[in-house]
Amino acid sequence: MGKPCSPIQLLAISGSLRAASSNTVLLRAISQLAPPGVRVELYSALGELPHFNPDLEGKEPPVVRDFWSRIRGADGLLISSPEYAHGVPGVLKNALDWLVSGEEFIAKPVALLNASPRATHAQASLSEIVTVMSGRIVHEASIAVPLLGKNLDAAGILAHAEIAMALRGALTAFVEVIERFRTQTQVPQ
Repeated sequence: MGKPCSPIQLLAISGSLRAASSNTVLLRAISQLAPPGVRVELYSALGELPHFNPDLEGKEPPVVRDFWSRIRGADGLLISSPEYAHGVPGVLKNALDWLVSGEEFIAKPVALLNASPRATHAQASLSEIVTVMSGRIVHEASIAVPLLGKNLDAAGILAHAEIAMALRGALTAFVEVIERFRTQTQVPQ
């Protein structure tokens, strides 16, 4: 990975509110693999976002405006989601709904991660939602990691050589795409 002109900011969003969520732990592990010049922030206010209501346009609560600001400030998004009833958890869909009418999400590079190789329905649903919202899914950085039932913390994930290698590869691919995107969108001075 080349040295970017400014640090790459990644926002990691877990679609689970569970304290011991394997998807949240997966994001914590990937944040520890971030190379110099890459900062990963785990978004922690997903459960605080109110139900999406278009009638609030122009009167959005501060937590929504903060969410928009974090999305806007991120060079890319890492979204890790469990599967509930063959779909995306409502709390994650609600957060994405808050982004629909703004420009924060448009053309934003997104890596879709999952802590279970069996969550294909949620992954497909999330892929469809992100595509409709004009996000840029980085397929080479979107992976499913078989963590379900392993009860690992971030250190345990990183100690598992095969999983750590897959996460490192996904993060490297994601950062490379973001660096290329930055180069293509830079305005000459």
